[in-house]
Amino acid sequence: MTVKLHPSWLAPLQREFDSPYMADLRAFLMAEKAAGKRIFPKGADWFRALDLTPPESVRVVILGQDPYHGEGQAHGLCFSVQPGVKVPPSLVNIYKELKSDLGIDPPNHGFLEHWAQQGVLLLNNCLTVEMGLAASHKGRGWERFTDAVVAQVNALPDPVVFMLWGSHAQKKAASVASRHMVLKSVHPSPLSAHGGFFGSRPFSQANAFLQSHGRGEIDWALPAV
Repeated sequence: MTVKLHPSWLAPLQREFDSPYMADLRAFLMAEKAAGKRIFPKGADWFRALDLTPPESVRVVILGQDPYHGEGQAHGLCFSVQPGVKVPPSLVNIYKELKSDLGIDPPNHGFLEHWAQQGVLLLNNCLTVEMGLAASHKGRGWERFTDAVVAQVNALPDPVVFMLWGSHAQKKAASVASRHMVLKSVHPSPLSAHGGFFGSRPFSQANAFLQSHGRGEIDWALPAV
């Protein structure tokens, strides 16, 4: 497995890369590709979230489940899509809450790298998926790896904001230390957003917490691409 991620993650995660479960995961992915199955995102982007956001820069964590499984969508950041791709429904709702919370108009794209470059770790639970089959790589080892990533963030000395949207994300980070801020709500999916995501004001709360701990603010406004 060709690993492309920020060097600061390599040492704390080396044990995971050397573990038998990661060898099994690599073998599974190679077999799937050999069988002609299309895997998203492309291999160079599997660890894109960790490449753009080194541990020392993490200020906010947003947890997704698995990558988008449509053509040209996934590129290694949860909820984000490539420039030129239609904004998915959950991200549309995230933008609606951003507008309500901070008055920021939604951009005409769904490309969230601007957030990642400021220390927003946009991490999926599983880092790959088969085209057209949501959750198709569930239980293959990615969950253990991303648990280790969350544990590393939890152990950081500086306080971090965890935005946990939906029961899945809340279980993923159930043991976050009290020095961090945990913002919980339902998922921004159209099926649940009206049940508590809208009106939760996560962006202003995150910035207020970061400011109060001397960690600045996230510029949530996304530039044009």
